[in-house]
Amino acid sequence: MNKKIRGSAIAKIVGNNALRHDNIDETVTMYVYEEIIDGKKLTEIINEQHENVKYLPGIKLPPNVVAVPDVVEAAKDADILVFVVPHQFIKTLCSTLLGKIKPTATGLSLIKGFDVAEGGGIDLISHIITKHLRIEVSVLMGANLANEVALEKFCETTIGCKNKRIAPVLRDIIQTDYFRVVVVDDVDAVEVCGALKNIVACGAGFVDGLGLGDNTKAAVIRLGLMEMIKFVDVFYPGSKLSTFFESCGVADLITTCYGGRNRRVSEAFVKTGKTIEELEKEMLNGQKLQGPITAAEVNHMLKNKSMEESFLNFYSCFLYFTAVHRICTREIEPKEMIECIREHPEHMKVRNGFVPGRCSL
Repeated sequence: MNKKIRGSAIAKIVGNNALRHDNIDETVTMYVYEEIIDGKKLTEIINEQHENVKYLPGIKLPPNVVAVPDVVEAAKDADILVFVVPHQFIKTLCSTLLGKIKPTATGLSLIKGFDVAEGGGIDLISHIITKHLRIEVSVLMGANLANEVALEKFCETTIGCKNKRIAPVLRDIIQTDYFRVVVVDDVDAVEVCGALKNIVACGAGFVDGLGLGDNTKAAVIRLGLMEMIKFVDVFYPGSKLSTFFESCGVADLITTCYGGRNRRVSEAFVKTGKTIEELEKEMLNGQKLQGPITAAEVNHMLKNKSMEESFLNFYSCFLYFTAVHRICTREIEPKEMIECIREHPEHMKVRNGFVPGRCSL
């Protein structure tokens, strides 16, 4: 469900698979936020032309994908709910759907981001959906730039699902010849990767905007990956290192740091001096950039746990994440980024121990 490009791209896949599998109902309803395009409702255009002319122009959707402007109407009879909305809207969406869906329904979240929890922590979006709608929720994350998926260029994705009965059903509705699925049971780590990689991509965009070159960009991507791994290890213990080598991990990080909107807008942020909000309007057709929002949510959590800049425990610092947040909020200039991470804990390591030091932010 989404008015965004990812929603239409995944609807194309699910719609085609619904026509191929006997155990899946042919009709796939897609919630679309109603807009007027050239004097006509967007849902009417999609249902008549089988094309989302605003968010996925030039790509034909299967005729069995039906755009619906009412989210309750779209979801009421569904056995599987696919969530693809900006993460800041998920609580409102769940409140609208509460008591209006099948109690036996299961969810699949493609939403990349966190929500600020009471008490200073963060909530995973899948946990929020489960808590509000009381349904089981799996997650899908991977190196899946939506325009390339829509053009059927080969890629992989990762589904995090603990339910062995549901896992093959989710794979059947998602997998195609060009969109290959690996299912793992490390659900929280899969979801956290999808959120944190947007912060790392902002840093990669700052490097591009500063013209610092590929060596520097490779270094900040590696440091970002190490902080992703550390974040999961600290806050979601028991997760598997192998999950970071699935599409949701390294692959998604690479593609986002080279081709994603967070990188692209962050580069323009440095070169133009414009605000994130101004660039969203100019470059994203009104869509919101997830990296800065996620960086703020993570920073809120780290501050509450004294892990933003810890002089007592050097290795507990998250210098990269903190630097990206401070640049996005204009607390520091983009040119200060390298100074912020020059003495990163990763650079103080002796692989069988640590050299004493302290955070520089």
